[in-house]
Amino acid sequence: MSAPRRAVVIGGGISGLASAALLAEEGYDVVLLEAREDVGGRAGEWRTDGYRFETGPSWYLMPEVFDHFFRLLGTTAAAELDLQRLDPGYRVVFEPRGDAPAEVVDVAASRAENLALAERLEPGSGPVLARYLDSARWVYDTAKRYFLYTTFQDLRPLLVRDVVRGLPRLVPMLTQSLHRYVTKRFHDRRLAQILQYPAVFLGSSPYATPGMYHLMSTLDLEGGVLYPRGGISAVIDAVRRQAEQRGVDIRTGTPAARILTGGTASSARPTVTGVRTADGETIPADLVVSTMDLEAAERTLLPPALRTHGADWWAKRTPGPSAVLVLLGVRGALPELLHHTLLFTADWHRNFDAVMPRHLPGPPLPDELSLYVCRPSASDDVAPDGHENLFVLVPVTADPGIGHGGVDGGGAPEVEAIADRAVDQIARWLDVPDLRDRIAVRRTIGPADFHDDLAAWRGTALGPAHTLAQSALFRAGNASTEVDGLLFAGGSTIPGIGLPMCLISAELVVKRLHGDTSAGPLTEPLVRR
Repeated sequence: MSAPRRAVVIGGGISGLASAALLAEEGYDVVLLEAREDVGGRAGEWRTDGYRFETGPSWYLMPEVFDHFFRLLGTTAAAELDLQRLDPGYRVVFEPRGDAPAEVVDVAASRAENLALAERLEPGSGPVLARYLDSARWVYDTAKRYFLYTTFQDLRPLLVRDVVRGLPRLVPMLTQSLHRYVTKRFHDRRLAQILQYPAVFLGSSPYATPGMYHLMSTLDLEGGVLYPRGGISAVIDAVRRQAEQRGVDIRTGTPAARILTGGTASSARPTVTGVRTADGETIPADLVVSTMDLEAAERTLLPPALRTHGADWWAKRTPGPSAVLVLLGVRGALPELLHHTLLFTADWHRNFDAVMPRHLPGPPLPDELSLYVCRPSASDDVAPDGHENLFVLVPVTADPGIGHGGVDGGGAPEVEAIADRAVDQIARWLDVPDLRDRIAVRRTIGPADFHDDLAAWRGTALGPAHTLAQSALFRAGNASTEVDGLLFAGGSTIPGIGLPMCLISAELVVKRLHGDTSAGPLTEPLVRR
């Protein structure tokens, strides 16, 4: 019998854990190296004084992608997670004008109710939204069938009748921004903002994201919003279980220091031979999958001659925004907030110009901020009795110079000032005047934390933005062009940003290994080859 194939996965975020589980299912002996003491990457958590805060993603989007991943491994999302439907799915609070209170709109969990909501906000828009959602569903289904689950090694599988016949519909969506695509159809500012905000999930601005991404609206306006009890941490735990059940050796607190390579008689390029850890151990490998942010992985783990993407390439890329995160433990109830609440300013353009400037330094943040508040204590046991747990996300420029966060106001002055403004804005817009006085626990996380703790390029909270030039086949690929046996996964590679995309990126590792250039997902369950 031949010796088992050996793989090292670098990074213990969801893409690393998923890659390790799939490779182990394929028959590899897998070692996963995670530099931090806990797995999860951006999807981390912090516990203190009876609170459990999540420090990263909080929306469970594209549920069928999670289910498909689990089905590849012979189980299901329903078996691994306790999924609850949120109804309403989320709340939107619009900037108050003058002495008038802020307007509050709750987005429902069904298409029919949301069509009625559109009609209330903009009479006559119900049928227009119905057509918009039909289009969103068609683009979403087309993307899953032909664009999300492909490595783009071979473009011929994309030249099929469905795609070619759909080009007259797709081209206008690619050549105009999401903002333009929406505002051509809807004139009420409130409705238009609800349809544009998903651009933020893509690490971009509705003014820079292609109209094709209106596909995101089918996820929340038709499918509703699900919440896995235990939060995204429960998802990370479920994926980790799949890896450990298959024998993956997960080593936390073990940074990778160098990807090792050697020559072979059959290849003109060097081939991976293993990974050296920061403490000097050499782990032999026939395959290395790096799920670190791509820029840091190549810059820190490979010599310049073996990097697919050098500094000049990265200088031409557009980062997604960073964020100031504010974790708050609050005494007393906050029924003014749902599980998910979005606060939208009237002047979005100014807000996005400040968050995603063309050059640094960008303009200052405006007085009023568009921000997101998660109140998981509305649905889960994440705070002491009689207290609330809040996660506040304020998008800011991808600039580590804004500083680190800290506990109890101990972060950089600019980070803490942004956090103060966000807390005061929530209190003012939602008429909770004593909010600041009720805060029992406070921690902030800033762009420098993303940069230093997660090796995030330019301190982005998500990764490279989903502009047209950084989507699909124009995004960084998942295989090194300089080193055989070195593959990549995660949000900075294909297919892109977000937990579902990271799960797909793990599946693309398997497809790349097999030279599988098909456009769709792998057959369930995974068949060892």
